[in-house]
Amino acid sequence: MRLRVGYELVFECPQPTPMLLMLNTHYSRAQDMLVPDHIYTNPLVPLRQYQDVFGNLCTRLTAPPGVLTLSARGVFEVPPHHELPDLNGYQHSIEELPDECMVYLLGSRYCETDLLSNAAWQMFGQMPLGRDRVQAICNYVHNHIHFDYNCARPTKTAFETWRDGVGVCRDYAHLAVALCRAMNIPARYCTGYISDVGLPPPYAPMDFCAWFEAYLGGTWHTFDPRNNAPRTGRILMARGRDAADVAISNTFGTSLLRSFLVVCEPDS
Repeated sequence: MRLRVGYELVFECPQPTPMLLMLNTHYSRAQDMLVPDHIYTNPLVPLRQYQDVFGNLCTRLTAPPGVLTLSARGVFEVPPHHELPDLNGYQHSIEELPDECMVYLLGSRYCETDLLSNAAWQMFGQMPLGRDRVQAICNYVHNHIHFDYNCARPTKTAFETWRDGVGVCRDYAHLAVALCRAMNIPARYCTGYISDVGLPPPYAPMDFCAWFEAYLGGTWHTFDPRNNAPRTGRILMARGRDAADVAISNTFGTSLLRSFLVVCEPDS
């Protein structure tokens, strides 16, 4: 199945403003790419790209005074069926973990493992190890949080989400990541596109989405506590310790996001 993804973001800046963007799909999806998701700007400005320490493609530019439009369209080949879980759900001991996994056991800006450790062990300490334990965490987070766009806040942390019981997809992912790490399971935050293919209407306005990956059985497994069900068409853009590592845009100066449109739909 061919899936079309993309966006149009419109910023307004009162003066020349450096920006750091993370708006390309991840290199791990390159083999599925039929049409590259190049970034276009209006007006035309120079772009410079680099790969960060997490393997994400980052773009640097300086927005001119006034209105700047950023847009991209890409087409990917995706399986025409729901995601299939990897059955190897073995939980590694700390001693067995590769060195590169260790950073995903530590607390981070939005995932305070120290504040959630006691609660995590009380809730999940008796659960079977491995995939069953991660799924139990996802089930808990899915049921504990009430989804509400009006409660979105860019500074909200996993502990605050657990305390308040309300949030958006990034908050679901942050809480699940923090609980997994508290249970000695490496977990990393992911952002990208998720389609509504195969789901009944009505559909909410499309947006970038958040989920997470847990390291089990020698590889990274995808989990989605917000939806808590397999989806058709998931395209990774970036991954890191938490949302601070994968913000779609960082502006180094005053800016206003005037409009925001995301596309993720079958390409007919």
